[in-house]
Amino acid sequence: MTTLSELATPYTPNWCPGCGNMSLWAAFKNAAVQEGWDNTNTALAAGIGCHGHIVNFTKITSLEGLHGRPIPVATGIKLSDHKLNVFAFTGDGDCLGEGGNHFIHACRRNHDITIVIHDNGLYALTTGQTSPVSPHGFVSKSTPQGNLDNPLWPLQLAIAAGATFVARGYAGHIKELTELFVKANNHKGISVLDVLQPCVTFNKVCTHETYQQNTYYLDGSHDKTDKEAAFIKSMEWGEKKIPLGVFYEVQQDTYESQLPQLKDKPLVMRSPVYEGTEKLLKGYI
Repeated sequence: MTTLSELATPYTPNWCPGCGNMSLWAAFKNAAVQEGWDNTNTALAAGIGCHGHIVNFTKITSLEGLHGRPIPVATGIKLSDHKLNVFAFTGDGDCLGEGGNHFIHACRRNHDITIVIHDNGLYALTTGQTSPVSPHGFVSKSTPQGNLDNPLWPLQLAIAAGATFVARGYAGHIKELTELFVKANNHKGISVLDVLQPCVTFNKVCTHETYQQNTYYLDGSHDKTDKEAAFIKSMEWGEKKIPLGVFYEVQQDTYESQLPQLKDKPLVMRSPVYEGTEKLLKGYI
């Protein structure tokens, strides 16, 4: 059984006071305690950005990869030991800018991992430049005259690319976000959890107040197995019209379940075979 004290590290979080990463981190730890995630059964991967500090403050085996590369790191971990719970923490810029290619192909392959997007609408670690999800017209250090690009929408992209579990949470709702973490991990297949995570220092548009006043939770009337309905809901955005919860969930064969090499036991428990390597190496002498 995992306890909060067992997840503690010697490091004090250095996120800005009020940062949405604080409550996202709290929700993840609550889920870990509830589900018993620890160093024996769970691994974390992170990219570069404010989100990546979560691996410094959570005592679970982790690897912080290159900018935009937490998803291939996570898939590599899962392929080496498919019994692990694997989470890829990534920012909206990290995931959809530098890592957009990895995100799309991980979704279509249906790897059994959970991608957690810390979605604050900009590049916060480098002090507030426009990211791929920043709204058209958004004024930032990199777009002082307003953003000319149209934004990417993470949930629409995930659904279109083939993700089998797609959800959105708000960092300020710790209880509900804890439940979404559990649901995402329990899903067999790729889970994309987009977390609205306000940057209180650099984003004065997508604020806690904005989300507290304009979000609502999908109820039982929403058919989460209906791809078209999920896609339509994913396009809702505006005053009193930002949906939260599970948009889409279907069961399909995971990438790992189709690999014969993983049928009997994880790769990490198999001894390597070096047949023919001696002859190959002699050819270079």
